[in-house]
Amino acid sequence: MQAINRFLYGPTPEERVRAWQSKLRAEQRILDREMRQLDLATGKARTTVKQLAMKGDVKSARMLAKEVVRSSRQKDNLSVSKARLGSISTQLAQQLAMAKVTGSLQKSTEIMKLSNSLIKLPQVSQTMREMSMEMTKAGILEEMLEDTLEIEEDEELEEEAGAEVDKVLFELTDGKLGLIGPVGTGLPTIESTAEDEETERNMEQYRQQLDGLLST
Repeated sequence: MQAINRFLYGPTPEERVRAWQSKLRAEQRILDREMRQLDLATGKARTTVKQLAMKGDVKSARMLAKEVVRSSRQKDNLSVSKARLGSISTQLAQQLAMAKVTGSLQKSTEIMKLSNSLIKLPQVSQTMREMSMEMTKAGILEEMLEDTLEIEEDEELEEEAGAEVDKVLFELTDGKLGLIGPVGTGLPTIESTAEDEETERNMEQYRQQLDGLLST
C-alpha cells in the first residue's frame, strides 16, 4: 500500500524533509571544505606578506594583503551561509512536526528568506534552485526564487578594503607597516635578489590560489 501511495501521490512529507535535510548536510560539508582550503591558502599568503614587508616591498605586500582581506571576508560569508543551511534544516524539522498534525507541509516565509539568500551563493546555488522548485511543489515556498547573483564591484572593494588592508599589514609586521604612510614607503632591503625572486613566485602562487577559491 505504501508503494502504491508513493506512486500515486509522491513521497510523503517525512520522506521529502529527510531528503532535503540530507542535501543540506552535504552542502554544509562542501562549505566546510572550502573554508579549510581558504585557511590554508590564506595562512601561506600571510607569511609571504610579512616576508615582503620585511624586505621593503610595501607595494607587493599591500597587494597580497588585499587578497588576504578578501579571503577572510569570503570565509565569513561561507560561515554565515553554512549557518543558514542549518537554519533551513531546523525549519524543515519544525515543518515535519506540524505536518504530523495537519497532514501537510505549510508555507514558510522564513525558509523562503533563507533560500533567497543562499541561491545567490555560487557554491550552493544549483542545489538551492533545485530544492526551491521541489519546495514550491510541496507547498512550502509560495513562488519561484529570483535567479540573481550579487556581484561585488572591484571599485567598491578597493575603497572598503583600504583600512582593512592597513590593519592586516600592521598586525602581520608587528606595527612596522600599515600605518606608516602611502604605498611605496619601504623598509631597507636586506635579502638577496634570489630570495626576492623566490618570494615573488610564492606571492603569485598564493594570489592565484586565493583568486581561484574566491571566484568559485
